[in-house]
Amino acid sequence: MTKDFYVYMLASQKNGTIYKGMTSDLKKRIWEHKNNITKGFTEKYAVKNLVWYKHCETAENAIAWEKKLRRYPRQWKLNLIEDLNPNWNDLYEEICK
Repeated sequence: MTKDFYVYMLASQKNGTIYKGMTSDLKKRIWEHKNNITKGFTEKYAVKNLVWYKHCETAENAIAWEKKLRRYPRQWKLNLIEDLNPNWNDLYEEICK
């Protein structure tokens, strides 16, 4: 059985605070952020909207993407979000279908 991996970005609002992460269960992880299951950055700054995500076939690829997200400038991240999601809609409902 193969496992899926994802890198994702959450935002507080359009052009607001951004959080970057990776997971092997995107629906569950975003639900945890939305419900403040894990205390920390996303709870403190109300970063709850899934605005970008990318499917990766391996953990190594997801880790490499997460490192890019952390290392690259904010404008690069904004461009990634706007290319996929120009209105900064919360994509959580989309992934739950």
